Amino acid sequence: MTVTSFHEELFPKGSGVISLVGGGGKTTLMFRLAAELARNKETVLTTTTTKIFEPTEEQSTRVIVSEDPDEVLRNSAELLHHTAHITAARERLVSMGKLSGFESVTIEFFMKKGGFQWVLVEADGAARKPIKAPAEHEPVIPECSSCVIAVIGLDAIGKPLDDRWVFRPRLYSQVTGISIGSPVTERSVASVIMADRGLMKGCPPDARRLVFLNKAEGEERLAAGQKVASFLKKEGKGKIDRILIGSAEEGRLRTIYE
Repeated sequence: MTVTSFHEELFPKGSGVISLVGGGGKTTLMFRLAAELARNKETVLTTTTTKIFEPTEEQSTRVIVSEDPDEVLRNSAELLHHTAHITAARERLVSMGKLSGFESVTIEFFMKKGGFQWVLVEADGAARKPIKAPAEHEPVIPECSSCVIAVIGLDAIGKPLDDRWVFRPRLYSQVTGISIGSPVTERSVASVIMADRGLMKGCPPDARRLVFLNKAEGEERLAAGQKVASFLKKEGKGKIDRILIGSAEEGRLRTIYE
């Protein structure tokens, strides 16, 4: 199967706060979802509780930067007359080319008061690595999140567990039990998603939990994703609501597991 509408498969119609955690394409997925929602005339705010690279013109044409949440909403109220998608950040980190985000309580304020149907939040950093294990202070998932999507880059599977492919490799080793330098396995990926110290750590109890196995470009990566999904289905009952395999870059979903 090939599906091109991401938002219809990742979360139901309506409204809510969607948080993305993990590695391997969170930002690409977030802005693809935002573009799809905006084309449907659904208002959407993209932001972060950590840091994101400043979006390109293709990703987001309207960016508000302010430490004052009320100012963000005043400016967005005007912009929403002209566009359905806005990005907001607390501060512009010029030397890094990044934007810093807001505290969880501010995300909830934006959702309740901002006139947005959707707030999409990048709630984790991975230093552009395909996969990670979270530190003690990570991820920063807003309590008001109605859905949490854990993103994994399938290009890490089979690669050595080191800084080139894994963000915080020593923590990944501790969580999954595989040694530094060993190949990243499908089972270890499933483990880092499901573990108490894994990617869903801090997920609100009532939020839907989704896994997006990204970068499934080619049959080898698709097969690796299917192996990860099989482990999640066997060992993650009650912990994961839906598993999707696809490519955010190519804009398609290839397999979906309930």
